[in-house]
Amino acid sequence: MTPRPLFQRSLLAIALGASLAGPALAAERELLNSSYDIARELFSAINPDFIAHWQTQEGEAVAIQQSHGGSSAQARAIMQGLRADVVTYNQVTDVQVLADDGLVADNWQEQLPNNASPYYSTTAFLVRQGNPKGIESWDDLSGEGVEIVFPNPKTSGNGRYTYLAAWGFADQHFDGDEEQIRDFMRTFLRNVTVFDTGGRGATTSFIERGLGDVLISFESEVNNIRGEYGADDFEVIVPPISILAEFPVAVVEPNVERNGTQDLAQAYVEYLYSEEAQRTLAGFNYRVHHAAVVEEFAHLFPETELLRVEEVFGGWDQAMATHFGSGGLLDQLQRR
Repeated sequence: MTPRPLFQRSLLAIALGASLAGPALAAERELLNSSYDIARELFSAINPDFIAHWQTQEGEAVAIQQSHGGSSAQARAIMQGLRADVVTYNQVTDVQVLADDGLVADNWQEQLPNNASPYYSTTAFLVRQGNPKGIESWDDLSGEGVEIVFPNPKTSGNGRYTYLAAWGFADQHFDGDEEQIRDFMRTFLRNVTVFDTGGRGATTSFIERGLGDVLISFESEVNNIRGEYGADDFEVIVPPISILAEFPVAVVEPNVERNGTQDLAQAYVEYLYSEEAQRTLAGFNYRVHHAAVVEEFAHLFPETELLRVEEVFGGWDQAMATHFGSGGLLDQLQRR
């Protein structure tokens, strides 16, 4: 069967979201989840389960709507008036900016387990069948003639994780030698054939436009792509060293108060930790925390050393200022 192009998948996800809203026209309350761009299919699967769960527990019919895009853009939309009740993002800074603006509780990371990250991932490589360039780890990506596709770190949390994972590898490989790290990163960045603005755009470039030898994205995304487009056409490589990518969630306090959805929103983010939701998340190739589900899906997730942004870069605030701010290291490395 010919796989659907990604834009058709997006339309399908929108249609699924509309179908959720359809029977809920009689529902008195509706929840809006603001999420990152490659999570459309994930929440199209989770939302009906939560609706059924809430109906069983509370006897109330509710509706759930989704808003998707780059998580930084989604956060800005909320600050500009989007009345989202909950956020489910792929980078801590995009929730923290809402906390700094008074829209999310100051202690939001303490309100739920695992730093309010019900699931997590890492960066991985998608290569074409046979892995013709022999890509197994980050050092292979600096080779001559290797063409890389991943989203722009300036506009994408996905891209920032990729950049930091490559830097973290180089930091270990060169024992902290700053000059060698920078030389590696210059070559790595020169090998990028296209910088799309987000993860879904990068996937389109690699799959549908046929650009590049390797797509770097979240492990969950590259596995989902391989599952949709065919195990005979692509291979997934999880490098031995990568980075911990947390997927934080939070309730948007002023909005739920205004919308009258405080209990519903809190139940929604808590539901993501339930065994049922964790199993759905694992089925979409995300790493989870529920012990029974971890054991059940362990064969899908190769062991890898996961570097923490806090340990290698001093936290997200410092990483953003040092690497991704105007005139920061990313800009410097791309100028040479």
